[in-house]
Amino acid sequence: MNIPFLDNWRKRPVETANGPWSDPDGVAQLLSECDLLRDRAARAGVALGDTPLSLEALDQLLPQWRGDPEELPWLANDVGLYLGTVIIRTVPGAYWAPGPEGRPVVVMASGREVDVVTTGQEWADTGAPELSQVYAEVAEP
Repeated sequence: MNIPFLDNWRKRPVETANGPWSDPDGVAQLLSECDLLRDRAARAGVALGDTPLSLEALDQLLPQWRGDPEELPWLANDVGLYLGTVIIRTVPGAYWAPGPEGRPVVVMASGREVDVVTTGQEWADTGAPELSQVYAEVAEP
């Protein structure tokens, strides 16, 4: 996706005290919005409460977005960010960090990086891996 203001945001140095990643709460708030996904889920009767149970509910949705090439990449990105939001809010020690090409990744307490955006894209395209399964794997101590 090419969103100019995000491209500029991603190019900022992460080492500076004023860099975009220096405010973890602000980053978490921004990345948790997922407006398109939240709208589509609500229309399908699924409440997204930033919980592992909501990931199971998403796994059960009919993939109506696959027929819309305009919406698919946006929804896929939101799915990845939502997965990351659930992980951040429910797994102790997990946090957002800049990953490859400045794309956000979730870093687990162990140091393992989880590319949730790529996972969201795969899920939106094919339905696999299931979001609840990914969560279960990364949430294991």
